[in-house]
Amino acid sequence: MKTISIVVPCYNEEESVALFYRELTKNDPFFKEKEIELELLYIDDGSKDGTVREVKKLIEQDPRVHIISFSRNFGKEAAMFAGLEKAEGDCAVIIDCDLQHPPEKILEMYHLWEEGYDVIEGVKEDRGKESLLHRAFAN
Repeated sequence: MKTISIVVPCYNEEESVALFYRELTKNDPFFKEKEIELELLYIDDGSKDGTVREVKKLIEQDPRVHIISFSRNFGKEAAMFAGLEKAEGDCAVIIDCDLQHPPEKILEMYHLWEEGYDVIEGVKEDRGKESLLHRAFAN
């Protein structure tokens, strides 16, 4: 049985934690059918809101959920590194908690990993409503 570690950096994501979890676990039937275990690692980057409290609620109901909580904000890169360091899965996915990146894409990425790709990166096709300056820097 394979395990996918889902690394979710969080900073003041109190409102998004449970929503992200619900969206991700909609795919549980697929994962079970394919005999894939999930490990869900929320990395709290020193949030000042109720992010940690919301993750702890999930931990109480789902043993696949874990948390690493920083004492202060160290930045997203530090959160990603901590999550990858803690991850025990056969492969790992880093995805934002705010649902700007759709969790259902994890399934497509998993299939690419099965085909032998070591690194798979998602690229937004449509950046939505962003200023011209923001789009220029994103490109």
